[in-house]
Amino acid sequence: MSQRLVIFDTTLRDGEQAPGFSMRVEEKLRMAHQLDALGVDIIEAGFPIASEADAEAVRRVSLAVERPVVAALARCAPGDVARAGESIAPAKRGRIHTFIATSDLHLTNKLRMTRETCLAAAVAAVKQARTYTPDVEFSAEDATRSDRDFLCRVIEDVIDAGATTINLPDTVGYSTPDEIGEFFSTIIGRVPNADKAIFSAHCHDDLGLAVANTLAAIAAGARQVECTINGIGERAGNASLEEIVMVSKVRADRVPIDTSINTQQLFAASQLLSELTGEYVQANKAVVGRNAFAHEAGIHQDGMLKDRRTYEIMRPEDVGAPQTALVLGKHSGRHAVQKRCEQLGMTLNRHQLDEVYRRMIALADDKKIIGEEDLKEIACAVCDAPQSSHARDTVVHEAGYGFGV
Repeated sequence: MSQRLVIFDTTLRDGEQAPGFSMRVEEKLRMAHQLDALGVDIIEAGFPIASEADAEAVRRVSLAVERPVVAALARCAPGDVARAGESIAPAKRGRIHTFIATSDLHLTNKLRMTRETCLAAAVAAVKQARTYTPDVEFSAEDATRSDRDFLCRVIEDVIDAGATTINLPDTVGYSTPDEIGEFFSTIIGRVPNADKAIFSAHCHDDLGLAVANTLAAIAAGARQVECTINGIGERAGNASLEEIVMVSKVRADRVPIDTSINTQQLFAASQLLSELTGEYVQANKAVVGRNAFAHEAGIHQDGMLKDRRTYEIMRPEDVGAPQTALVLGKHSGRHAVQKRCEQLGMTLNRHQLDEVYRRMIALADDKKIIGEEDLKEIACAVCDAPQSSHARDTVVHEAGYGFGV
């Protein structure tokens, strides 16, 4: 049976904090509207105490969108919580997300704080946040490197204080999927009032495991995931929203979860974020990268022309991406060249196709990718050239060679 998964989008907060990804208030508003269209459950709109602009962004997003919950981040400090509460006041549904580090490493070397002082601050912040909204999330920063006895004590006490969501971040992306699975199942099993809160995963990608760790947390009982469009965020980024969601769609047999996401808006969200930040995803990015639905190798192109399922596990239209592209390059086969020529209104006999293919491969060695104008020029030159008397009028059907795996 499928479980409902809450999608907590932190593109406008954790994502925007990353160097090079900052957004002005109006840009955050544009992105918030797209996230609303995408169907995320919660938009973390900013960290109000950080700046006047961040506080204004949270307030403006709270006014602009009605369906999603609008969350504001706050340290476990009275001033932070108050500023967050004021910023989400206009929201139809607002959340205060308060956090404090719980690992001894952070407590000793960063906060210069004892465990008891940390616990008291966490409980006080949650109680204060409850005076602004019944929807309070508590995050134990560096949870995966925290002493488990102390972490369980903190979680139990903040739930008693009124926290309705408990986030256990892998703050520095240190964990592996097997560790995360064991961690979540153990913590949820040990906290006596765990059934009174939703547990959330917030995984970073420092070792490239953010999405895998998030999926492991879901399997172990997490029912909220914190993620970003294009996986942006501090350092190597956060778990990628589009990847988590499409795993649940493509592999529902292994990840039986339901989300509110309209997947056909994924590509639009990715493109808008790139436009606003000026930071574009790498070509081979899963789901939304330029090459996610592009095929150059001849064996792949031949399979795609016969049955797209041979090399595509999802359709581009499923995520709102442009149509599948058969890219012409040095690994392409004759089938792809023939298909592209037909799309350009040119029918070639076997001799002509062989010559176009030969010239295209030669040009591709220098140019890497052959564009429409390149192919037109080659085909026109071949068709205008005198043909030998033995040229056949049948169209070839053999696939070209290329790297299949």
